[in-house]
Amino acid sequence: MESFAKICFIALGGAFGAVARHLVNISPLHNVFDKFVLPTFLINVVGSFVAGFSFILLTSRFSVSENVRLAIMVGFIGSFTTFATFELEIWGLIRNNHYFSALTYLFLSVAVGFIGLIAGIWLARNLPA
Repeated sequence: MESFAKICFIALGGAFGAVARHLVNISPLHNVFDKFVLPTFLINVVGSFVAGFSFILLTSRFSVSENVRLAIMVGFIGSFTTFATFELEIWGLIRNNHYFSALTYLFLSVAVGFIGLIAGIWLARNLPA
């Protein structure tokens, strides 16, 4: 079981990440394009960049406590965008030469995730009143 301190660090980082995501979502960027979700796109791209950058800095370049690493990587980045975690996992598979698994994970996550979304919408709309 995770220690209480680790959970608190993750929660603190998560709170800041969630607020940062909300601030981007309510920024004037949401009115830039009618048919393109620019804030979420930017969150995903910036979050992926920050995840990759932070991953290398916090695991290879600087010595930081596990609590700080968890606060940034799991807490802040994880709540700012889970897409970055998805990207890091694909990179890890590719780095370990698991190309087929990486492509399978990539395409199935998007396709099956969308099917799950549609199924959830359908189920919620068809629940008895």
